[in-house]
Amino acid sequence: MEVYAQSSPYAGGVIFKNSGTKENPIRVRGIRAGTARPIISGGDTTVQFDGSHYVFEGFDIKSGNIRNVFHHADDITIADTVVHDCVGHGILGADDDSGSLTLDHVEVYACGSGTTKHPIYIATDENTHPGSVFRMQYSYVHDGKGGNNVKSRAERNELYYNWIEGGYYREIELIGPENGVAEGLKREDSDVVGNVFVKTTTQPETTNVARVGGDGDADTSGRYRFVNNTFILRANSTAAVIQVFDKVESIELHNNVFYKVGGGAVNVVRTTEAKWVAGEIIAGSNNWLPAGTTLPSTVTGSITGTDPGFVNIGNYDVRVTASSILIGKGLIPTVSPAGHVFPSPLVAPRSSPPMRTVDPAGTAVGRASLPRIALGAFENGAQSTAPSPGGAVVPPTGGGASSAGDPAAPGGPGGGDPSGAGGEGCH
Repeated sequence: MEVYAQSSPYAGGVIFKNSGTKENPIRVRGIRAGTARPIISGGDTTVQFDGSHYVFEGFDIKSGNIRNVFHHADDITIADTVVHDCVGHGILGADDDSGSLTLDHVEVYACGSGTTKHPIYIATDENTHPGSVFRMQYSYVHDGKGGNNVKSRAERNELYYNWIEGGYYREIELIGPENGVAEGLKREDSDVVGNVFVKTTTQPETTNVARVGGDGDADTSGRYRFVNNTFILRANSTAAVIQVFDKVESIELHNNVFYKVGGGAVNVVRTTEAKWVAGEIIAGSNNWLPAGTTLPSTVTGSITGTDPGFVNIGNYDVRVTASSILIGKGLIPTVSPAGHVFPSPLVAPRSSPPMRTVDPAGTAVGRASLPRIALGAFENGAQSTAPSPGGAVVPPTGGGASSAGDPAAPGGPGGGDPSGAGGEGCH
């Protein structure tokens, strides 16, 4: 199905009820007029997915009264889409009946309010759709108006090559499911690779970049893997980068860069509120840390200094210069702590994230496939490995591919008209 841009927005309250199949998803493609995407605006819920197996791409979704997008189905891919200006949730996943979701080349901004409405808030139903994955890749989330920029209660999270900045509270919160899900039904794991996380000057100095494990309501008892990310704290920040809260099994830190604008030591991991499944397990290797920063002795090979060699930190240009100490200091593959191997990881970052924007699909800069790569989210100069087709993340050989579908699959007209109007009550 093709939807053409027009001078006035299409009315919100669209519900996709029919289902495709995994092999033949329903494709709904927005066709631009010049650079303008077709706009869908308003309604309590602007766009809702009740049917499964969709690829929805090329739209501008805005101004929902409760939420802009409601994910209430399985195997949904939203690509090349802008979601913005919502007084509630920008993208919301239902606790019940929701399965895998992929956000690919998506921009989300000016959404959320207060402490409970988030720009992106995802859940998956572990009873109805076990094994579901929330994958977000090549996306840009910024200028949140409330809540956490990305909050997820999904069974598995895969955050690859995103730029996430300026959340009202945290940039990411990866925690356990609620609403009657039996504790221990599944272990919720998160693979966080090749992202940039930025705390801007509009955020409190006391707010963590990430919280993992739980939020006082539900735990994950999960394994968390952070590889080749660049974390930027605002000047004078007193917050930890990663807050471990409630039940967690393990934390892995490999090839990351932790930096505070203006310099100074960083509190990388806060464990005061942690409830470890089998004792504290924090492991990793080859991270860059500001001088005076410490990590547990189980995190080895740290490099310390005062200047990581960014192009221009004043503009948040955290690409690396030709003389940067970060070049060639990362080690791939990473090694999990014994007895706590991370399942089906993205072995190596294959691309760089967008630079405070959303790049066209297929234009991401590839990263060198070498045993030694640069620390953080960027390499220096031309890369020897081109991005994979469509900029898609390619699962490691033998690894578990996300069941959310391949966002790089070629587009085309599809069946299944939107039907119905209106939205449900607030989640």
